[in-house]
Amino acid sequence: MTDETHTKNTASQIDPKLLEILVCPLTKQALTYDAEHQELVSRAARLAYPIREGIPIMLPEEARELTEET
Repeated sequence: MTDETHTKNTASQIDPKLLEILVCPLTKQALTYDAEHQELVSRAARLAYPIREGIPIMLPEEARELTEET
């Protein structure tokens, strides 16, 4: 496995223990992990927080608003 492949595999997953402790900064509710979009989703706030290079960006101004389809 090359370093690039290892980086992609590592970046495409989130540590389950981290997911257990992270909450939405607005609602303080649990988040769900969307591997396809590399986001942490807050259904309560209807926001999706991006994960960039394996790091969750937990800033509401960086989050994407969820639409009815998502």
